[in-house]
Amino acid sequence: MSRIRRHFERLLEPTDIRIDGDRAWDVQVHDDRLFQRVLATGTLGLGEAYMDGWWDCEAIDEMVARAHRSDIAGRLISPITLFRVAEAKVRNLQRGDRSYEVGRRHYDIGNDLYRRMLDPRMIYSCGYWRTAENLAQAQEAKLGLVRDKLSLEPGMRVLDIGCGWGGAARYLAERAGVEVVGITISEEQAKFAREINEGLPVEIRIQDYREVTERFDRVYSIGMFEHVGNKNYRAYVEAVRRCLADPTGLTLLHTIGGNHSSSRTDPWMARYIFPNSVIPSAAQITAATEGSLILEDWHTFGPDYDRTLMAWHANVTDAWADLPSYDERFRRMWNFYLLVSAGGFRSRYLQTWQVVFSRDGIPEAYAPDGIR
Repeated sequence: MSRIRRHFERLLEPTDIRIDGDRAWDVQVHDDRLFQRVLATGTLGLGEAYMDGWWDCEAIDEMVARAHRSDIAGRLISPITLFRVAEAKVRNLQRGDRSYEVGRRHYDIGNDLYRRMLDPRMIYSCGYWRTAENLAQAQEAKLGLVRDKLSLEPGMRVLDIGCGWGGAARYLAERAGVEVVGITISEEQAKFAREINEGLPVEIRIQDYREVTERFDRVYSIGMFEHVGNKNYRAYVEAVRRCLADPTGLTLLHTIGGNHSSSRTDPWMARYIFPNSVIPSAAQITAATEGSLILEDWHTFGPDYDRTLMAWHANVTDAWADLPSYDERFRRMWNFYLLVSAGGFRSRYLQTWQVVFSRDGIPEAYAPDGIR
């Protein structure tokens, strides 16, 4: 065991992360079986060992950021990781009933948790912090970007793909005077979204994006494309094009992005947080849209997601005593998820993109009022 521990100490040297060190980003090991577990199962074992209390770290977010900068995860390739790669190559993990799995296993776990974690509008995606002083302002600013980038006008009919808890639909119905059809794969999200949008020109459906056949003036998705999967990117783009009624109609894609093209996600994230998810690369997005949509604008603000995730983590930490239905293992799992994700954005291993396309091109240069 001491030999395996020394192997990990050498592996961590470039990151300035120490085992049983005294800095906030150092790892405190409570069970020496940790090293063999990580050697055998990679990041899946690392996350599960944290859930089991085998190790702790005061600042997991900073530890993960340092690890990403030295590509430690790339050197922790386990048989489970190789299996995930092979599975993603031969199977469409986001097709049929599997496309609804993330709704059941993640978005339906409890609106009480999400109410305490998120802003008052229940927006579960990156905020825009350029002028914001708190989470609520950052999410309002992000929704303002969506409104302005889509050049919305009163009376327009808009499709929200992956509408979440309906906060964006409500904002756009109230602030832009548009009619919104929101689709989600989550029963709990749909129920909540219908309640908060009662009396507004907003229709909420439980529906897969591939099933929508109506025509709209605008289409957008916020934090949904990560669930589409690389085998389905073209199908998503074709669905958007089919739904845009006008040749100059606009669509906005708000998504997490990766620096390298991939067909899989981290094994721990896939098992415990976002089953069947895949982070798209810029190359995959442009390849999927080639010949179908015209790129008008690409805006990146990845570091804002670090700040958003840390705000969510602070909210959950403050509210934990009022969430008795979740046990300690769940708390550690959720803590790990939020902080690992923050570290990914802090290191720029992960990005946040808002990309605007038109169906067939617009006649003038794309320059909506109020942007940036």
